[in-house]
Amino acid sequence: MPHTHPRRNALRLGAFAGVALLAPALPASAAGAGDGPFRHGVASGDPLPDRVVLWTRVTPTEDSAPGSGAGPVAAVGYEVASDAGFRHVVRRGGVVTGPERDHTVKVDVTGLRPDRWYFYRFTFRGGHSPTGRTRTAPAHHAEVAGLRFGVVSCSSWVAGHFAAYRHLAERDDLDAVVHLGDYLYEDYVGTRHRTHEPPHEAVSLTDYRVRHAQYKTDPDLRALHAAYPWIITWDDHEWAENSWAGGANGHDEATEGPWRQRKAAALRAYREWMPVRLDGDRIHRRLRFGTLAELTMLDLRSYRSEQVDEGRVDDPARTMTGPEQMAFLREGLLNPEVRWKLVGNSVIFSPLLLPATPQAGAVAELVGPTINNDQWDGYRHERRELVALLAEHDVRDTVFLTGDVHSSWAFDVPVDEALYPLTGTVATELVVPSVTSDNIDELLGVPPRTASLALETALHGLNRHLRFVELDSHGYAVLEVGPERVRMDWWFLAERTDPGSAATLAKTAYVESGAQRIS
Repeated sequence: MPHTHPRRNALRLGAFAGVALLAPALPASAAGAGDGPFRHGVASGDPLPDRVVLWTRVTPTEDSAPGSGAGPVAAVGYEVASDAGFRHVVRRGGVVTGPERDHTVKVDVTGLRPDRWYFYRFTFRGGHSPTGRTRTAPAHHAEVAGLRFGVVSCSSWVAGHFAAYRHLAERDDLDAVVHLGDYLYEDYVGTRHRTHEPPHEAVSLTDYRVRHAQYKTDPDLRALHAAYPWIITWDDHEWAENSWAGGANGHDEATEGPWRQRKAAALRAYREWMPVRLDGDRIHRRLRFGTLAELTMLDLRSYRSEQVDEGRVDDPARTMTGPEQMAFLREGLLNPEVRWKLVGNSVIFSPLLLPATPQAGAVAELVGPTINNDQWDGYRHERRELVALLAEHDVRDTVFLTGDVHSSWAFDVPVDEALYPLTGTVATELVVPSVTSDNIDELLGVPPRTASLALETALHGLNRHLRFVELDSHGYAVLEVGPERVRMDWWFLAERTDPGSAATLAKTAYVESGAQRIS
């Protein structure tokens, strides 16, 4: 069906006709940034019941370009109000920024009320930034009727335009946007429709700063940042392809220098440019939405062991998460105070076998040959431990939300995939398509919905716990969370290279509370 405005459908949304549908509108000028001092827009993120992170970047002089290390120190003010006209300002303050932090501004504004919409803006030399709109989380013990999140992943600038972001920005019924990694690309090997800045692979601090800045000149990205708070984790391309704790397959120390130096540069630029609440270098965290849901965002790159061949993936010494993060994840999954345990998970958790078909080579570029050793299939011991934890403690209503593979999937997570469905399931997994990055039809160089059809059939035959797969389309998903069920809608773009592309609701999946299965 064609994409229609959600407010027109409010009466048929039942339990979700709650506060999110009453979102106050942004001023018409909010998304634009122009060529003034706030040309990279505004953003917010990591909403808690009493606080939210606000972000912008000021360009005080023309020589203060991103990555330049030049320009003066600048005093920037901020205001948070309960109304779009800023007649009722509830928080205001000021910060100083300069070239040492690439003239970015990030403020963790406290003292806010839970479950509220707020408007915010920054001020510089008497002028105002575009207006942003954000929302705090409900109080931890509040009963919440429903939540709705936009869910996205894998947004390559060069592979196309960000029409998926535009469609989400045009909605007025979301609580937040969840980005599951590859927000930007340090490099891109694939179909190119736009040009990266800098025009080479990002390696240095200057490179990463310039790349971040370029992404935040996209009007649809700016609009979505201005419309809702974002909850983000990183995957590999924020650093280098197929990264792990001590390096990356996409990093050559002989020509690109020490990995530690490159990662520090990428992390510094990320900390400066993203509306994320980092604890030192730690990005894994939990965000709670009353008693209805808790979202655990994982970091599956910083602590993992190096990828190995298939014969060594069962080694119990290998880790995907590191011990501290695994303990953190286990604690969240065992929390009895919330119904839905949502896990923001950058690579596929479920077991996945690939068929031997002529098209499988293209899938292998995304998910590996036979298995994907870059996903949880390459770290089976830890996955078995998590599955056992969920089974032994009878943990209900765990949903993994996943990106990375540029395509759309839905899995029941089995106790034993070889015996599924006899041995039951412990969770479900919902995988979102790429915003723009190449998927199977582009990798094969064929029209969409042609060669991939046989491959999708073969995937279903090999993986009985796989409930849905679509390998060709780009777009986004919308996740609705209610007391009785979770619903995921996959929206597919007509054409990723068209900034005005239409979007179509292509698939809906449900997870009933207590069922541990997709319906």
